Amino acid sequence: MKLSIAAARRIAIAAQGLDRSRPTRVTMRHLMGMYERIGLTQIDSVNVLARAHLLPAFSRLGDYDVDLYRRAAHGTPPRLIEYWAHEAAYVTPSTWHWLRPRMERYRTGGHWSVFLHEHDDVVRHVRDLIAERGPTTAREMHEILGHERGPRQNWGWNWTVAKRALETSFATGGLVVAERNAQFERRYDLPERVLGPLGPAPSKEEAAVELVRIAARALGVASPRCLRDYFRMPTASTKMAIDALVAAGELEEVSVDGFADVAYLHTAAARPRKVRARALLAPFDPMVFERTRLEGLFGMRYRIGIYTPAAQRQHGYYVLPFLLGERMAARVDLKADRIGGVLQVRTAFAEPDAPAETVTELAEELATMAAWLGLGTVRPDDDARGDLVPALAELL
Repeated sequence: MKLSIAAARRIAIAAQGLDRSRPTRVTMRHLMGMYERIGLTQIDSVNVLARAHLLPAFSRLGDYDVDLYRRAAHGTPPRLIEYWAHEAAYVTPSTWHWLRPRMERYRTGGHWSVFLHEHDDVVRHVRDLIAERGPTTAREMHEILGHERGPRQNWGWNWTVAKRALETSFATGGLVVAERNAQFERRYDLPERVLGPLGPAPSKEEAAVELVRIAARALGVASPRCLRDYFRMPTASTKMAIDALVAAGELEEVSVDGFADVAYLHTAAARPRKVRARALLAPFDPMVFERTRLEGLFGMRYRIGIYTPAAQRQHGYYVLPFLLGERMAARVDLKADRIGGVLQVRTAFAEPDAPAETVTELAEELATMAAWLGLGTVRPDDDARGDLVPALAELL
């Protein structure tokens, strides 16, 4: 089958739930329905606008009470649980189950296994303490064990042995994150205490098929690279899973105009003739986190900006693509000034061939976002850059 690039865009937008009308009142059912559709949301500590995992729900559901996330992640049992899925991410407990062979792989190879071997006594002691105390942060564990940070030797995290023991146990399945505290610190606990009886882990083959199935459903149409990247899977197991899903009739090989790679269509994917999407997309949103896919589908070469020296940033620091209809119509650099009650627009650039209504629609979406964030005003900075800034300033 051959798909036009426009058809592939519409399939991708619909698969991510970005074409749907936003509910008047967002409930837990809506939030969990989003996870059933897209599989995961990435977690990141950058809070210049809002926590990264909170933004995809706003993009799809609109103004919602973020306390839904606390209830979903801190319930007994939880509806959402953290793990290394794409990067650090929220997934459902059922998806966490399919990631358990990854935990076994980390136990038996790579840097996690080296730490387990070299510091087995610390790992066991930390787990025993948590079994006795209940959910514990790394800071609390530092104090219990008397571990102190040494001098920073490179650009990376300056972890104590206690913190490394906690993170190693989290990566290898010995601990899970029970919740995040007000400072966004992880509180670690025993898996069985958070999730209940675990039962046997799936085989690595079963897990690979299920993870690619989730990715294919979330993407609609995707290259093998994109299917592999969604859960950061090995190439060989991704290929095996794709072949199995093609044989089962769940994936169909297709060609997409302008795509160099072969692509696979999820056979249950919606194929709308038109989509009426409007969304500001976080840099870590599943719709845009695979940058080559974004460029191939929408012609947008996109970089977030936070990892680029200030003098070299072309579009700003925390840049969000703006999806309008079937196109990425603009990109804006935003910051929440919580003290001043202002959603600051630091840059606003139209994309080539942006629809004429882009600036009006963008202004409305910015106002919706400001209301969701509890900010009273949207305002371009005095030194804001971009061709959309003058018109936005008039509208806002």
